[in-house]
Amino acid sequence: MSDIIHLLPDSVANQIAAGEVIQRPASVVKELVENAIDAGAGEIHVLVTDAGKTCIQVIDDGCGMSETDARLAFERHATSKISAASDLFALRTMGFRGEALASIAAVAEVELKTRQADDELGTRLLMAGSKVESQEVVSCAKGSNFAVRNLFFNVPARRKFLKANSTELSNVLAEFERIVLVHPDVSFYLYSNDTELFNLPASPLRQRIMAVFGKKMNQQLLSLEVETSMAKISGYIAKPETSRKKGLRQYFFVNGRYMRHPYFHKAVMEAYDRLIPVGEQVSYFIYFNVDPANIDVNIHPTKTEIKFENEQALWQILSAAVKETLGKSSAVPSIDFDTEDMPDIPAFNADAPLQAPRLHYNADYNPFKSASGGYGGGGEGYSRRPVEWEALYSGVSKASKMNTPAPDTTDAAPDPLPSPDAAPAISPSMPYGSREQGALHFQFKGRFILTSVKSGLMVIDQHRAHVRVLFDRYMAQIAQKQGVSQGVLFPEMIQLPASEAAVLESIQDDLSAVGFELSPLGGGSYAINGVPAGIEGLNPVDLVQSLLHTAMEKGGNVKEEVQSLLALTLARAAAIVYGQVLSSEEMANLVDSLFACPSPNYTPDGHVVLATIKEEDIEKLFAR
Repeated sequence: MSDIIHLLPDSVANQIAAGEVIQRPASVVKELVENAIDAGAGEIHVLVTDAGKTCIQVIDDGCGMSETDARLAFERHATSKISAASDLFALRTMGFRGEALASIAAVAEVELKTRQADDELGTRLLMAGSKVESQEVVSCAKGSNFAVRNLFFNVPARRKFLKANSTELSNVLAEFERIVLVHPDVSFYLYSNDTELFNLPASPLRQRIMAVFGKKMNQQLLSLEVETSMAKISGYIAKPETSRKKGLRQYFFVNGRYMRHPYFHKAVMEAYDRLIPVGEQVSYFIYFNVDPANIDVNIHPTKTEIKFENEQALWQILSAAVKETLGKSSAVPSIDFDTEDMPDIPAFNADAPLQAPRLHYNADYNPFKSASGGYGGGGEGYSRRPVEWEALYSGVSKASKMNTPAPDTTDAAPDPLPSPDAAPAISPSMPYGSREQGALHFQFKGRFILTSVKSGLMVIDQHRAHVRVLFDRYMAQIAQKQGVSQGVLFPEMIQLPASEAAVLESIQDDLSAVGFELSPLGGGSYAINGVPAGIEGLNPVDLVQSLLHTAMEKGGNVKEEVQSLLALTLARAAAIVYGQVLSSEEMANLVDSLFACPSPNYTPDGHVVLATIKEEDIEKLFAR
């Protein structure tokens, strides 16, 4: 029997390695920019075309490479960062494995121009699919200039699974932001299709955060700093009042490297316990400086997961530091005395004689003696403040009438819920034709609507029912591009970072179809001139940001999916809330509109809308 085990060719091995290191254009940007930082660059330019699918160019003014180094840099496991296994536990650089350039050259066409400061001429190297096509001497600037074109040109399956340009550009911007936040002493510039997205000169850390995420961050951040023998922790955390559910800026960095760490994230969130609403979180930018011998960064191909030797101790230090920062900034609630009503506390005098406190009272006071000498009123010179007992019980009658059906009047306020005209009336042949005609609707606990059906008692969740109705309406408006827009008297301003602005451009047509009118003002600023009709009372800025963050989290690369996300987010925001008291007419309109929907049983995200208690089950409750 012949031998069946053989060594893989280097080109195939590099493509396999590229599958772990180079996952998308953002991975190329990360590796090349980190190499530029390790080369001592003070200014780095990043240019991407078609979100990096066509071309990614990274230009730096670092130390550059010699002719021999330029050729060796593309070999697997070729590196200048380490020379022995012990160096892995004393890392101070971003890259060290020597796989980045080899992996990039295996799946793309790469052009490198590089020159050292002492050399008059530089080197130009062309590679494609791990093969060297040419190498020559050229005149170029000091540093390195990498141009990566046609990513995954020789791996069609990988290229086919790349997302839409807006999604891939958002990933590129996310990686770029992680790098610039930890190197404020380096100037960064980012261009997308010849449009400048970032212009970040070297600056202090707080100014760098403001330059990336907007000037509003300056009022939201609290300084965090603690130094122990185990680690130095510094950075910024957000004030509790800035908490929200989506679109948070949460970053951990260790020794100048971005990391994900759910365990430390829990430490930060526990420090905010009872300071922010349940389900919401806050932004933070936290930097760890620890001994490299106490961490291991070599446990993940992208080096975003790091293992600490003393995680539990660092957890306690981090949690205590966050609590201390919140306490110093008065973010933690404290007892606040009214200074006008505070008692006058005399200063302590050691020479003064001690005196017992004296009580002042009226010995002749009789609460049953009136001023005229009779009984039943206050004492002489005393007038009792009348107690208005009726006001104490005024809420009883109001509460008893909350769930009572309101009488039909011609002067009733306009119905904010869907009217029966918005959808065809249900017929006996429809699935829910078993509803009893003329049945009354009752509201229970401000959350459920009870109505009688032939099989028993139906219980409907009013919020979920309205979400179901509004979702179908918004989807129809998007499909027909007939969303009704309501102009605002004073346009709202919204400032977006580059990563969110890129996503907004991709879904702006869908936003317009729903009813939003946004006009760009430049620099990531937009004016909201119109909002969809029927969402009165909602903050349009928060709503647009929620739509953007939903689209970014889901990574919708199909237009229909983005449309569904927009419609669902808008329906959740505009639907009636739990606790809202409904009139009999409003409940009837909501129930009729629900049963006119194609799928009234469930919300678009799969939650149950209604349930039926059978008549037999009700009768069993009264069997005895």
